[in-house]
Amino acid sequence: MIKIDLQLFVTLSKYQPENNEFLEIQEGTSVGKLILDLGIPKDLVKLIFVNGKRQKTAYRLKNNDRLGLFPPVGGG
Repeated sequence: MIKIDLQLFVTLSKYQPENNEFLEIQEGTSVGKLILDLGIPKDLVKLIFVNGKRQKTAYRLKNNDRLGLFPPVGGG
């Protein structure tokens, strides 16, 4: 098991688990798998940042990673 810091922003915040700063997950879990495990529809996640760098859903999370997920942003 590894621990990550998970932040879900704006409309994704309703999927935020308790104790998200020290979320325990299986080693080797991809961002895509975690999104599915949290019950977030994959089309709701537009931007993925790990440790401040943009990543794809295939990224395999490592111990102490900081993961931020953002929905599509609208505007004018």
